[in-house]
Amino acid sequence: MDLSQQQLSATTNQKSQDFMQGALDILPLSIAVLPWGILAGSVAIDAGLTIPQAVAMSAVVFAGAAQLVSLGMWSADATAITIAITVFFLTSQHFIYALTLRKDISILASYYRIPLGFLLTDELFAVAMRKSQRRPYYLLGAGLSFYLAWVLFSVLGIYLASTIPNLSSLHLDFSIVAVLVAIIVPFIKNWVSLVGVFTTIICSLCLTALHIEAAILISGILGMGVSVYMERWEKKA
Repeated sequence: MDLSQQQLSATTNQKSQDFMQGALDILPLSIAVLPWGILAGSVAIDAGLTIPQAVAMSAVVFAGAAQLVSLGMWSADATAITIAITVFFLTSQHFIYALTLRKDISILASYYRIPLGFLLTDELFAVAMRKSQRRPYYLLGAGLSFYLAWVLFSVLGIYLASTIPNLSSLHLDFSIVAVLVAIIVPFIKNWVSLVGVFTTIICSLCLTALHIEAAILISGILGMGVSVYMERWEKKA
């Protein structure tokens, strides 16, 4: 084996290792999304979608919160424009994720960037926080592993919705809170971010109690605004 073949073999082995490591690192979050995926699949059936439509929605949308919210609004006879605007703002954090990863991803070829753009979720961003983990095959392994888990669990939810009555009574939506808590906690690294989180929680509880439909969206914006203001105040002080 000449030098070029050795280098090619070493590169292939490194890519395989990165891919498997990414899949293993995101495995806890992939398992934790089980109830969430089941919930999304079952809600799709309850909303009146056929089995192929429900499967396609989980496979194409690939955003749990957006899928659940859009299905709820669809059931409430909301217009397509209203659903689109709501989902746009609900998933706007992905722009921040993309900007954070831009320096590491923009230098890659399009056949890396496009799949990674589709696979970019809260969970993938969480495992890519360290710059040493932003290798293409690591991110592809993590993202693809989570995607397959999401689709598989959604299909399971679709099946269960057709066989188990009153599946919603199991309160599977609690998994949404559990997964988001696991993602958010590592980001709380100083008192400024802690204030922002508590502001969001308190505002969400208050606005929800007042039956304001956009409570979560408004609370998130207020929490981020407070964090930005506190950070600027800290720098001036």
